Amino acid sequence: MAGAAELLALAHVREDLERVEATLHEAVASGEPFLAEVARHLVLAGGKRLRPALAITSAGVARDTPAPAADGVVRGAVAVELVHLGSLYHDDVMDEADTRRGVESVNARWGNLVAIVGGDFLLARASEIAAALGPEPAQLLAATIAALCEGQVGELVRAFDVSRSEETYLSTIASKTASLMSTSCRIGALVAGLDRPVVDVVTNYGRLVGMAFQIVDDVLDVVATDEQLGKPAGNDLVEGIYTLPVIRALASEGDALRALLGHRLEPDEMARARDLVRSDGAVALAIDVARGYVCEAASALDALPPTPARDALKAFSADLVDSVVTAFRRTPRGG
Repeated sequence: MAGAAELLALAHVREDLERVEATLHEAVASGEPFLAEVARHLVLAGGKRLRPALAITSAGVARDTPAPAADGVVRGAVAVELVHLGSLYHDDVMDEADTRRGVESVNARWGNLVAIVGGDFLLARASEIAAALGPEPAQLLAATIAALCEGQVGELVRAFDVSRSEETYLSTIASKTASLMSTSCRIGALVAGLDRPVVDVVTNYGRLVGMAFQIVDDVLDVVATDEQLGKPAGNDLVEGIYTLPVIRALASEGDALRALLGHRLEPDEMARARDLVRSDGAVALAIDVARGYVCEAASALDALPPTPARDALKAFSADLVDSVVTAFRRTPRGG
């Protein structure tokens, strides 16, 4: 999936992300060596660092000339990445995932209890950093963590529900994914001291991009390989998390698919379910929904004067669906 690459067209963002990386390593340090090892496990595994890139780029949308981000902006970027990482630790426990970012998941390596405590530690470090940035960033991050929890619970209570509606799906991803993308943009702009109307524009942009990002991620779960994802493909279907392409497939004469779903799938059942979702146009329809959010995100930025950072955000949103379209075109349709 598209990551920070488009935003990295701004050379200073690449340099700022190097500062983010160094600060991330400092943030996960602990006087307890084992906890430090657990906390840095996914930091060392790398990642797109998309949320920090959004924070840093949003902080620069009012500048005609690119410049390095202020230290506070870098710390805000670290805070949102720590929230993301902490949520991944918890997600992998709930999903019983074996891998993440191409490496062994924390829960697979050290067990669920360690993974939960490790995730809590990362969230606590994020909150500590945000509190030092001021009351509004601290409140914003706390509200975002609450939204992530609401989205996760909303997903859990609808697990294996073949009647899950598109409306509830979109509501869930608004909390679970779009909220943190939106916060990433907002915290960068807030800490940079941008005018409130500009802060609100990039906040809305982040929300819309977050919606598109999660739909793209859900489509990739249906069409991509384990190697492309860095985690098991088709896991949402196995776990009963029926995402937009599945919902669209069920709505379009999905009797065969409906007969397969409703319980935890065996590997051969999962493969068959993926084939059915890919075969009836549901994936293309889901991609169209993602593209709609992407267009809205780009349009939202038209309220701002052209600057290198604004244009980089536009380029990122425009290119977001390319990876999933490419993966889908390479995937055989049907069983």
